[in-house]
Amino acid sequence: MFTSRPIRPEDDAAVAAVIRAVMPEFGADGPGFAIHDPEVGHMSAAYGIPGAAYFVVTDATGRVVGGAGVAPLAGGEPGVCELRKMYFLPEARGQGVGEALLRHCLAVAGALGHRTCYLETLTGMDQAIRLYRKLGFRTLCAPLGHTGHGGCDQWFARELP
Repeated sequence: MFTSRPIRPEDDAAVAAVIRAVMPEFGADGPGFAIHDPEVGHMSAAYGIPGAAYFVVTDATGRVVGGAGVAPLAGGEPGVCELRKMYFLPEARGQGVGEALLRHCLAVAGALGHRTCYLETLTGMDQAIRLYRKLGFRTLCAPLGHTGHGGCDQWFARELP
């Protein structure tokens, strides 16, 4: 049984641990990847800004097993947000948790006034890429904004209702 809720300051260390455990699984631990973003260590504060929200997923014991958020795209056009830091430990994968959280993030992004949701990922994150396509994200030929994630080689966007 998994549940999601908005991030709290006491979740920061657990969320950072999830990100730091999952990204190397996919070869995303070198320069140009989100694992090195300054916000990783203080996610609750980083997503406490206008137009942003981050949610954690917890297991039946209350342990954080994943999360995802949205925030205005750095260097992007007004109305464009970015899906950020969507990662799950292995035990939370393949059970619909990611899809449910992504749908929630998209609804929240629209409610926050964003018109488009952008995301970056990399070849090899096949399960995530299938999910993005299933939920209507279209492939882009080049990155948007200035995320600093030069290690990513796949970019997607989706209009929000």
